Amino acid sequence: MGNKKVNKNKKGIFANYAKKTKDMALNANQVALTKTEEFVSTSIEITEQWQGVADKAVKGGLKLAAKQQELVFDILNEIKGDFKEGQKRFKKLVA
Repeated sequence: MGNKKVNKNKKGIFANYAKKTKDMALNANQVALTKTEEFVSTSIEITEQWQGVADKAVKGGLKLAAKQQELVFDILNEIKGDFKEGQKRFKKLVA
C-alpha cells in the first residue's frame, strides 16, 4: 500500500512539472508572438519613412535632370548661334 502512495505522489509531481513546462512554453510562445508583432509593426513604420525619403529623392533627381537637360540644350543653342555667326564671318573673310 505504501508503494501505491509513492507512485501516486510521483504522478502528481510529474503532472505538476508537466503543467509548469506547458505554462512556460505557452508563455514563451506568447512573448515570441508579441515581439514578432512589434518587430513587424516597427519594420513597416520604418519602411514607410524610407519610402517617403526615396520618393523625395526621385522627385528631386528628376527635377535636377530636367534642369540639366534644359541647360544642355541652352548651351547647344548658344554654340549653334556662335557657329553660324562664325560661318558668316569666315565667308566674308574668304570671299
